[in-house]
Amino acid sequence: MTRRTLLSLFPAAAVAGWAQEYRNYPRCLPDVLRRLVAEAYARRVEEMKKLTTAGAAEARQKWARETFWRLVGGVPERTPLNLRTTGAIEREKYRVEKLVYESRPGVFVAANLYLPKPAHGPLPGVLFQMGHSPNGKAYDSYQRCCQGLVQLGFVVLAFDPMGQGERTNYPGPDGLTRLGSADAEHTRPGKQLLLVGDTATRLMVWDSVRSLDVLASHPLVDAKRLASTGQSGGGTMTMMLGAVDDRLAAAAVSSGNTENIVCANFIPPGSTDDAEQDFIGGGPAGFDRWDLLWPMAPKPLLILTSAKDFFGTYSPNYQENGAVEYGRLADAYRVLGREGQLRQAGTPLPHGLSYSLRMETYRWLSRWLKDEEWRGDAEPPVAPEPDRVLWAGPTGNVARDFGSEAPWQTARRRLPAKTGLVPVNLRALLGMERASARPELRVLRAVPTRTGQVLAAEVETTAGVWVPMWIFCSKRPADRLVVAVDPDGRNQRWHDGELWERLADDAVVCVPDVRGIGDLRPEYSPGAPEYAGDHEQEENYAWASLVLGRSLLGQRVTDLLGVVRAVRSYFPQLRRTLLAANGQLTVPTLCAASLDASVTRVLLTGHLVSWRNIVETEMYTHPLANFVPDVLAATDLPEIASAMAPREVVLVGTVDAAGAPVAEALARESYRSANVTVRAGEAWSRELFASLLR
Repeated sequence: MTRRTLLSLFPAAAVAGWAQEYRNYPRCLPDVLRRLVAEAYARRVEEMKKLTTAGAAEARQKWARETFWRLVGGVPERTPLNLRTTGAIEREKYRVEKLVYESRPGVFVAANLYLPKPAHGPLPGVLFQMGHSPNGKAYDSYQRCCQGLVQLGFVVLAFDPMGQGERTNYPGPDGLTRLGSADAEHTRPGKQLLLVGDTATRLMVWDSVRSLDVLASHPLVDAKRLASTGQSGGGTMTMMLGAVDDRLAAAAVSSGNTENIVCANFIPPGSTDDAEQDFIGGGPAGFDRWDLLWPMAPKPLLILTSAKDFFGTYSPNYQENGAVEYGRLADAYRVLGREGQLRQAGTPLPHGLSYSLRMETYRWLSRWLKDEEWRGDAEPPVAPEPDRVLWAGPTGNVARDFGSEAPWQTARRRLPAKTGLVPVNLRALLGMERASARPELRVLRAVPTRTGQVLAAEVETTAGVWVPMWIFCSKRPADRLVVAVDPDGRNQRWHDGELWERLADDAVVCVPDVRGIGDLRPEYSPGAPEYAGDHEQEENYAWASLVLGRSLLGQRVTDLLGVVRAVRSYFPQLRRTLLAANGQLTVPTLCAASLDASVTRVLLTGHLVSWRNIVETEMYTHPLANFVPDVLAATDLPEIASAMAPREVVLVGTVDAAGAPVAEALARESYRSANVTVRAGEAWSRELFASLLR
């Protein structure tokens, strides 16, 4: 049966209703990112076309280093390492010394130094960087590589990254992280650091720089023959170290995150990852992950990949984008006269530092850091040690053993004094895009209710973003408008006799979705099910938005402003507007109200007490969608609310950053302005709304 035959079986009216055209709302947010990426990628391609001479390539290297430090928060100050040896273990062909040093004052790094036997210096040194293993430097395959390298005549320093091994910052009863993964150990404090103008990237790459200081200063090490290697997150950190430190003479990157976000055939939300791997503002700056490798040119650089990563660990763009960017980097090596010093190799095996990749690493580093090539056909004999044997401290945790500062404590220490001000340009702070000049309400259908009608409507709040909404109207004319948003979306409380229909007796009631919420929740992108499902989550869209210079918070504020303006234009009799929100949408609602003088009153239930409280709360749960980089240097939520005076802001059931209720007295202390009213309770009701509409 054809589609035409099937439709002919239905009455014309029914077909017209069924065939009503609605937009593909789940594409709106992904399309915003596609557009931003397309614009940034076009600029990137134009810049790459210019890199045809040695001078241009060298200028790109300088630009990459300077831009990296600018994006991640600046170069930290070198301070005393206070290096000490806490113990050692002896093996037949090597010795392992247990080290502790301070990469920043009060921040202790636990490390293992592998020394060959017999040791006659000067010897080449290798900084081994860990992937995201919960037990850090004690991880099986990482130990194997360190033991293999030391037996080949390298001095090897292996250190625990932030949040791993002895540097676990949220330890459970077994000493390993209670957060579920090392990734979360990086990202949880990384998000807090954003609010105070810092990044996990800056802290972690500085650990690498200071660890290279330790290695380079060892009396057995030739400081002119230093290399870095690592797998997965350790490969990515090797890329970052190569971008900022000229002392590396060679590098081997194994399964590092060599996937750009700004690339051809972008798949939303892109290759968002741990906090340290997402460069905030990188899109507008033209900086992406492959730029990390440019400062290494033309030094020997080996890039090892897993073919399975493109449908397992990373997105389908992993290999396609990698091939394009590798070609561009190879051109740079060519114009710099060292094309033989760049190599790519791979494995069909899954993500991991497998035997074959370790062998490739041994051959590459031996070739470029030693006088002779290593031609061995088997890995030196290795025997990984139990975690406890490698501990530099007695209990295996630097916070307990040495009083080390955790990164969430670093963020708290960096909290600025309260400004009490609202920035002159809140739109710029939120990274808001250009809104539609005259947003117009488009009514798709109108259907009757018991007391009036409900409109299915939409408005284009910015180019290509159509916000859907229900508008409930009574048969009696009303001069008041309620615009209400909820994290559960507009399709709540709409049934006969429920809140929105009942409230329409008192006002025109508009219930929209905003980007990422309800019908505007983004569609699933291509890729392996686990990857696609994880990246469809809001947090990844929030990361991508920050990378591309448009915070998700700012996008939602744009949507709300467009809705209010369009509805008020459609209903010219409206005189007063109540803007209401619940849960996580209270933050964009407050910001929108502060930017629109037509909003006469704001109702916020379950509202976050302050951005500052996120930094003060170790186990916060508030979503990244409401984070703004360095916002606390400019303002906070109580200041935005007070600046709305004399317009009233009503807070019902204020919560802290962990979602727990805040005592009324504390909420009043935080929001001391006369235009802010704090009430008890937490649920929306007709009585609550009616009291605010009088």
